[in-house]
Parts: sequence; structure tokens; C-alpha cells
Amino acid sequence: MRLNSNNCDLRRQGSLRPFRGDLYDQIYHLAAWTQAGDFCLSHPGEQWIINQQINTNLLSWWQSRQPQATLICMGTSCAYDPDLELAEENYLRGKPIDSLFAYAMTKRMLYSGLMALNQQYGLKYLHLVPSTLYGPGYHTDGRNMHFIFDLIRKILRGKTSGDPVVLWGDGYQKRELLQVNDFVRLMLQLVETADNDLFNVGAGEEHTIRYFAQLVCEKLDFAFKKIQFDHEQYVGARSKCLSIDKLRQKIPTLDLTPLDQGIEETISWFLTRPELYAD
Repeated sequence: MRLNSNNCDLRRQGSLRPFRGDLYDQIYHLAAWTQAGDFCLSHPGEQWIINQQINTNLLSWWQSRQPQATLICMGTSCAYDPDLELAEENYLRGKPIDSLFAYAMTKRMLYSGLMALNQQYGLKYLHLVPSTLYGPGYHTDGRNMHFIFDLIRKILRGKTSGDPVVLWGDGYQKRELLQVNDFVRLMLQLVETADNDLFNVGAGEEHTIRYFAQLVCEKLDFAFKKIQFDHEQYVGARSKCLSIDKLRQKIPTLDLTPLDQGIEETISWFLTRPELYAD
């Protein structure tokens, strides 16, 4: 059964009560109230309240109605202190960056809740921390887009409509990408081989925004020199590359989609969806 905000409002206590009659082996908790870009800057209070409501209501239902199920939850890389190695043992250590603090702490609280319910009731869980996900079909709603989708959209608009292509920051901030199908495959492998644990799930390498922009420009035959960089805009963390040593120990052969191929496939998908970039 697939639930989303159209058929279940997890902010409401008791919203999962209609589903108490069915028993599940696995429950995947992907819900979060957030958006990319500078959304966290203007909604920290709402993010704290709404995400705590979502997580608490789900964990309460899990404990009372689905204790036989393994709960697989999504964490966030922004929960890490950027001054520490982004390794699993540091997930609850230090302080997340100020601009993402409220959202990051709700993800730490979710992980704390998983551990607490495991400790008291023996419930099984898996907490996965993905790097930025991308790929065809991944971003289809009207929310703020993660950087790679927004970058593709801006360059497409520059090519098709002549709009100025303005990227936030100096372009030297770094990001890590993981193709969404790779993430799903690795997640399912971890579900079968691990429980009561936390894993980073990423590519293990990062690149500058300028590198990604150049790659997209090459694919779209757009001159990189036309891109402008707005140094005054919000950029979040300067670097976000997950340590995946623990993941490699569990799954030695990750077999990830090459970045060049993944970007090309994502651009091809974009070109079939002009409503995402056309005026």
C-alpha cells in the first residue's frame, strides 16, 4: 500500500488508524515537510512542528499497531556537523549548520526515536542517510527543485528562451549525487542484510556546482561562459560528501550509474517534460 499527502495526512494524530487491520513486514517512511533551496531559512518553526508531528504519529502507530514490521526511515546528510567527517558514528554529534538546524534536528530525533523503541520494545528499524538523489522522473511536483534539477532547468531555459542563467553562490560549493534507482537497489539490499542500524548511502565523491554546470552545458550545447554566479545568494553547506566505508563493507560492489550517463538520462527525461522548464 502506498500512502501520500493526498490520502493520508500524517500531521494528524490517528491518521493511520484506518490501516490498523493489515499487518506489514516492512514499512518505508519517506515523508518529510521540507523543500530544497532556501526554504529552511523561512520555515524553521513549521519544519520543527510538522516534521515532529509526522514522525511521532508514525512511530506511535508502528509501536502500537505494527510491531512485527521493520521500519525503514530516511535521514538527511544535513544532520551532520560539517566540521566532522560525515560518517555514521558522527550522525548525532556536533551541530548541523544554522540554516538547516531545525529540519536536521527532526531527523536526528527520528533516529533517536527508532533507537528508543528498539531498546524498549525490540522493534526493528533501518535508518538510511542518502546523498542528493536525481534521475528521470524523480522530481515531478511543483516544489523547489534540488540543485541538479534546477541547474538543468535554468540551462534549458537559457537555451530555449534566452533567459539569463544565474546560479547561486560562486559555483565552488560541492555536492554529491546518487542516481535514484541506485539508491533504491542499495536500500533493498540493506533491508535484506541489516537491521537496527544507520547507513550512509551515497556515491562517495563530490564535484563543484561549476563541474555539474559544465557537464549539463556540454550535453545541451550551451556555452558555459554565459552562466552568471550570484555570490550573494544562499548556498547551504560548502561541501556534503558522505563517507560510505560502512556501506562498502556491507555491499562491496556498489555498481553505480556513471555520473555522465545519469545526467544525460535526466536531461533526456526533462526534454520530454517541457512544462518543467518552458515559460
